[in-house]
Amino acid sequence: MRTLYIDCSMGIAGDMFAGALLDLFPEKEEITAQLNALGIPGVQYQISRTQKCGIEGTHMTVSIHGEVEGEHFHTHDQDEQGHDHDHDHDHHGHTHTHTGMHAIEHIVWDLHLTEKVERDVLAVYRIIAEAESQVHGMPVTDIHFHEVGTMDAVADVTAVCFLLDRLGADEIVCSPVHVGCGEVHC
Repeated sequence: MRTLYIDCSMGIAGDMFAGALLDLFPEKEEITAQLNALGIPGVQYQISRTQKCGIEGTHMTVSIHGEVEGEHFHTHDQDEQGHDHDHDHDHHGHTHTHTGMHAIEHIVWDLHLTEKVERDVLAVYRIIAEAESQVHGMPVTDIHFHEVGTMDAVADVTAVCFLLDRLGADEIVCSPVHVGCGEVHC
């Protein structure tokens, strides 16, 4: 039985997780080309070797229309009139996105994914939607994703699901995610 153990003692992010999974494959460039062929609108995956705190690994960079994730992508809950809906708009060169589950489903359905990977990607978003629904006290159909709805997050979730499927582990075990601790005095 093949078991994948994920150590999240230092936290985890989608691109970090995808890079770590990619490190398990000898044919990294070939798999990166397959990720780029999935058809995620405007998305380009790039990999490089990196070293932090004496540990070497694969760094995955996701760019959307040539811009690296996190540099200029911002989201917010509502527009100035308090409306909450699916759309993109530009404020001073920064793209703001409102994305609901319906929009995520259409993006995923249009990709070149196996049925299993498609189900896995949508399952991740359904879990997030259900959690958001409980926190905000509204139906799942009214939930609009914030940062997890942007194309760089869709790219991260899709890459992780694709790589997990390719890896074919029989079991996945994950340490608790370290979310911080301690006190701050202000």
